[in-house]
This record gives sequence, C-alpha cells and structure tokens, in this order.
Amino acid sequence: MAKVSDIDVLPPKTMEMGSEKSDKESSEGVRLKKELGLMNGVAIIVGVIVGSGIFVSPSFALKYAGSKGMALIVWVLSGLLSMVGALCYAELGTMIPKSGGDYAYIGEAFGALPSFLYLWVALFILVPTGNAITALTFAQNILQPLWPACKPPTDAVSLIAAFITCFLTVINCYNVKWVTRVQDSFTAGKVLALLVIFGASLWYLFSGHTENLENIMEGTIHKPGDIAIAFYTGLFSYSGWNYLNFVTEELQEPYKNLPRAICISMPVVTLVYALTNVAYFAVLTNAEIGASEAVAVTFSEKILGVISWIMPLFVALCTFGSLNGAIYASSRLFFVGARNGHLPLAISLIDVRRLTPVPSLIFLCLATLVMLSWPDLESLIVYVTAVEALFTLASVAGLLYMRHSRPQLHRPIRVHTILPVSFLVIVTVLVVCSSIAHPKEIFIGVSLIALGVPVYFTLIVWKHKPKWLQSSCDLFNITCSKLFLALPEDSKEL
Repeated sequence: MAKVSDIDVLPPKTMEMGSEKSDKESSEGVRLKKELGLMNGVAIIVGVIVGSGIFVSPSFALKYAGSKGMALIVWVLSGLLSMVGALCYAELGTMIPKSGGDYAYIGEAFGALPSFLYLWVALFILVPTGNAITALTFAQNILQPLWPACKPPTDAVSLIAAFITCFLTVINCYNVKWVTRVQDSFTAGKVLALLVIFGASLWYLFSGHTENLENIMEGTIHKPGDIAIAFYTGLFSYSGWNYLNFVTEELQEPYKNLPRAICISMPVVTLVYALTNVAYFAVLTNAEIGASEAVAVTFSEKILGVISWIMPLFVALCTFGSLNGAIYASSRLFFVGARNGHLPLAISLIDVRRLTPVPSLIFLCLATLVMLSWPDLESLIVYVTAVEALFTLASVAGLLYMRHSRPQLHRPIRVHTILPVSFLVIVTVLVVCSSIAHPKEIFIGVSLIALGVPVYFTLIVWKHKPKWLQSSCDLFNITCSKLFLALPEDSKEL
C-alpha cells in the first residue's frame, strides 16, 4: 500500500479553489463534513431498514414458521431483538465515536485481524448483496405495472437495478446534502406506503372478511432449525439498524444524537412492521403468501382493484430510499478500512471539491453490480444473515470485554448487562440451530470468513512484498488520486 506521503498528485493550479470558504477548508485539511442532525439520523436508520425486506421476507418467514400466528411472533421478537442490539450499539457508538461501525468496535476490542475479517466479508458479502437485493426489488416493482399479468423480463430487471445503483452512487458522490434530502423525503413516503397497506386491510376486515385470521396458529412448525431460519428472514428485514454507527464522525453531537436516533427509530420500525404483517395476513391466505415473490404486490392486486398498480410504485419508492441510505452509510465503512491500511489507500481518498469519498462509493457500486446476477434469493438471505450475526456477536461480546479490559473509556451510555448477555445467548442459539438446518449456506459463509485470513497475512502483515506488487499498488493509488481529484484525509492543498 502506498503511504500518504508517497502521493504527489494534482499540480497547484488544479488544486485552486474559487472562494474564501474553500481556502479556509483547504487550510484545515480535507475532511468529511458533519452534515447529519438527529432527524437525518432517524431517517437513515428507518430508511435503510424499511427497504426490500418487508416486501420480500414475509413469504419466507411464513414458510419456516408454518403459521401466521408464529410468523407474527417471529416478526415482533425480531424487532425486539434488533432493538436490544441497537441499544448495545448505542453504547459502543458513544464509547468509540468512530465511523465504521462493527469494524471499529471489533478492532478496538480484539485487534486488527478480526476487524479485517469483518471488512473482508462486508466487502464481498454483506454490503453488496444487501444493496443488490434492494436494487432488484426496486427494479421488479417499478416494472411490474408494465407487465401486470406476468413477471418482468429478467434482463430488464437487471438493467434497471444496475441503472438505479449507478444513479444513486452519482448523487452520493456529488453532495451529502442531496443524499440527506432524498433520504428524509423517501423515508416519509415509505412509512406512508406501509400505513396505506394497514388501512386497506382494516377496510377489508370491517367488510366482514375475517376468515384469514381464524386459526392463525394452525400449522405451526416447532423444529428449532426452521424457527431459526424464520428469525433470519425477520432479522434480514430489520438489518440496517447499525448503519448510523458507520457514519458517527459525520453526525452532529454523536453522544446525544446517536442513542436518540436509535431509540426513536427502532420502536417505530417494529410497530410499522407488525401492523404491515397483520395487514398481509388479514387479506391473503397462506398459499397466496407462500407463492408470492412480492407480498405487497399480491396484496394490492387482491384488495385495491383498478388502482393496484400504486403498490409496486410505493414499494419502488421504499427501496429507492433504502438503497440511497445503504450506499451512503456503507461506503464510509470501506473508507475507514482503507484509512486504517486494510484496503488500498485509493479507497480512503476524499474529493477535494465536494468532500465526499468518491473512490469508496465507486468501488461499492462496482461490487454491487457484480452481485446483481445472483440467482437464489432465499439462500442469499440465509448466509448473509448468518455471517452478519457472527460479527454482530463479536461486537456485542467486545462491549462486555472492554468493560473489564478498558474500564477507563468514557461511556455516556451504559446499558444494563442483561441486555448484551441476552443478545449474545439468543443470537448464538439462532446461529447454532440454523447451522443444523442449513449447513451448506452456513459452511459457505464461514469459509468466506476463513479465506480472509491468508489474504490478511499476505497483503497486510507481509512487509517485504515484491517490488512489482508495491509499485502496482502505488500506481493504482496515484492514478485514482489524479482521476478523481482526491486526496487522503487531513491533506493540505498544495
């Protein structure tokens, strides 16, 4: 990896800025700005969570829970478990006020190798696959009104998904304020969409159609492995509650706003999800939900009649906002990893004009485009959630460990010990049970984690690399710096 001092790029003329404000920022060094207030933080958490999951996962949750009653229990308990995890992350985020989320916390608690392994799987599994699922859901729903009697063509879906990924990447590269405005607007829109679903179901119930809520516990599956997978699909829909921790350094008054944003957003999401599932279950039969790839669309076709086309558009709006927030937050993870020397230095460069991590955003966009071709959504959800659960366990375990190993750390928030302990026990049980029911997916996930170990020792620990390899890294870093007019953080303009 090239050192910061090794990058000699951008002649003085290129670096000139046209205003006194820019000159002042230049003298202070190139840094990401603190643009996020409390409501922006709430919008990021709610906006990222309420994405494709609530429109895709209900059929999977019902499949493994066996009954509507058990599926609803799974959804509510998944929300409560996510809330407990989010409170633990509130302590972590205020104790270690660094961007990067799990990467920063695992590194502080257990060292460089475990934190690199998280970065490794986030790079190739967690972030691009989650973004790809969201982009594909957007594309399927935005095209659905054009093909009302069948599924849209696969090539068209992939093309639209790729386009929207690139479009939102450009917005994120250009201006952080644009990102927050998009996020705030679409978060309000998606909550409205879910309330429309619930309101329509109430009208359906008051019309005398209560047959779908009779005997809702009938058919419940009691196998621990299947129940664990049902929880995985629920937890997948809640994933994103830790994304605000990725951008702590850009949050105004993080000691106050991080925990407040978490405490506002998680109950809201849990309530909205519970009401949405009640709506689905009231209107649709088990067979209709199980056969649907987009439950909200099936719901609208049955209950909204001639205006059923509005629901795919609502879903598209929801996933648009979710993908926007995910791109913004997760790009900071790779930015921080590169800043710490665990990825090429080029990924930690900041555009000197817009003060955004353009190389990191572009790298994330490319990784997401690669994942758009994944064929099996269900297996993807299982092993992505399993891998994410393992590192969430590591972060929460690190919280308990640092209470004893580093008691001197300032802790503006300190959750009761029973919360992280309960979280560790429950998630561990879920991982063990799911590994019994779906050993193949879990094995793939663990193997990908293990693959990061030789990569770490080869590219990070090994100091005497061949000259040609070091020269190639230096050339790549310098080329990116010139191409994107970007410099490492805190660099002074020449």
